[in-house]
Amino acid sequence: MHFWIFFIPCALQLMKALYQNIKPGEVYRRSDLEYFSSAIDRHLSQLVQEGSLLRLSHGLYYAPQLSKFGALPPNDAVLVERFLKDDEFLILSPNLFNSLGLGLTQLYNSSWVYNHKRKGEFTLNGKKFEFKLKSSFPSQLTKEFLFVELLNSLEDLVETPELSQIHNKIKDFDSKVLVQMSQKYGSGRSRKILKSVLPKDLNYA
Repeated sequence: MHFWIFFIPCALQLMKALYQNIKPGEVYRRSDLEYFSSAIDRHLSQLVQEGSLLRLSHGLYYAPQLSKFGALPPNDAVLVERFLKDDEFLILSPNLFNSLGLGLTQLYNSSWVYNHKRKGEFTLNGKKFEFKLKSSFPSQLTKEFLFVELLNSLEDLVETPELSQIHNKIKDFDSKVLVQMSQKYGSGRSRKILKSVLPKDLNYA
């Protein structure tokens, strides 16, 4: 009897310590939380049962952030960062190519993740992500990088622009930035296409 009187407050104290280190809107791995519990699997199961955590795929847990419409989904960048255990990545939806004004309308149901660690298609919280190994990529998206990456990805796309469309639209982009993006991130074919449509007086290597 005395044992249970002692055990119950201790168990509640351990759960409280774990709960205090969980923030709404964050995604966690088991290893992120085990420091705060001596019975992490049991405590995680309890938190999942009570709704304080949602179990995602690939050993990830999400602390739901509530709005007046219900629980908000985890931020894609937070989700990918916890999955990779790395913050060096760039998320690109191929649907963004439609915003370049080249007449593209095809919609895709997965996002691309450029990174240095993982390759392959993974479903995280019901969303598809295709992880692509890249030696380098910018820290954020620009329309010039998107343009170069469209040219890099022609073989992976269902719908591609005509060369005449590229030629007619090239004036809407910063030509010097396009050259820089293509030299840093473009394939040989991308650089060749750009060279054929950009002004000839540019210093294009």
